[in-house]
Amino acid sequence: MEILEIIKDLISIKSVTGNADEIEKCLNYIRQKTLKSGADVIISRDEKASPVIFAKNTDDMHFDVLILGHIDVVPAKDEMFIPVIKDGKIYGRGALDMKSFAAVAIKSMHYVMENKLNLKFGFILSTDEEQGSASLEAFLKKYPDLKADIVLDNDVGGDITKIVARCKNPIYVRLTAKGKSAHGSTPWEGIDANEQLFLTWQNIRKLYPAYSLDTKAPENTWTDTVHFAIIQGGHTSNIIADEASALLDFRLTEKSSLEGLKQNLEKCMAKGVTFEIELSSIPVVVDEKNDVLLAYKALAEDILGQKISFEYIGGATDSRALYERGAMVVMHSGTGEGMHADGEYVVFKSVEQISDIQTKFLSLLAAKK
Repeated sequence: MEILEIIKDLISIKSVTGNADEIEKCLNYIRQKTLKSGADVIISRDEKASPVIFAKNTDDMHFDVLILGHIDVVPAKDEMFIPVIKDGKIYGRGALDMKSFAAVAIKSMHYVMENKLNLKFGFILSTDEEQGSASLEAFLKKYPDLKADIVLDNDVGGDITKIVARCKNPIYVRLTAKGKSAHGSTPWEGIDANEQLFLTWQNIRKLYPAYSLDTKAPENTWTDTVHFAIIQGGHTSNIIADEASALLDFRLTEKSSLEGLKQNLEKCMAKGVTFEIELSSIPVVVDEKNDVLLAYKALAEDILGQKISFEYIGGATDSRALYERGAMVVMHSGTGEGMHADGEYVVFKSVEQISDIQTKFLSLLAAKK
């Protein structure tokens, strides 16, 4: 199977999150490529979410190995949907995040089927990961018994010499401030909701410091962080705002809890300000001494011809959904840069190496059964 051609074809499809026609085109392309392996392929649909493509070689819902990923991308200029190969790199929207690795999943399925590996194997590719993964959530509700012993997660792109061992817990918090409107010339006659919101923010900053290019990174970056994602308040310049809101993006390590965050926020609320948890998840923390993970690491080091280290990242991963169901997650991807940016690229050799690591790892697991 020519993986490069599949990557180029996938990049050419403008499967921006929410673009139903192009998403459908991408799903059908993957379906046709995968059916040639002899695997069972389902495009799972839900009235309240976008589709998910589910390929498998078994009817059992307890898999030995599942690959988890997505095929939607963030918006880009039209020229970014024309793949360009230069100096060993593939440029284009989704080259790194993560159509190259959707192609790897297809190739792995062909490998399992052609070699008749004794593994219950499959892959799941969602279509709205870039905007919250409601499609995966709906899919897993539809299949409540679906589990995997091992999940291969290639959606942590950037450096093939790193295996991600920990991901933080993303928690979105909505602040709502209520005030009393008055003319801008007589602020003492009103209560400024914007001001109350800022007072709350100052209190929060005493517990969760700000970081930027100016302040530089903390000595230990494995720490809780928060940033102001969206701020809204006021309607016109000469009226005291009677309502304001803000969306906060917290990233918590495994040492912090949702309940602890709530307790901290309770202490920070200024008069008239309340908070609501809009989204919360769990951190993904993998045992770095796990035998399966170490076997994967050793195999990858052998193929790459160099040592691989573990790293911790602040970003979230969809594999947490199967981690919650008991899966051991291997988070490893290829090398590239520009995720969500104009110059997005992946080093093609690293994609081939991930594919090689993955297929040899699957063979290793099958041989041990």
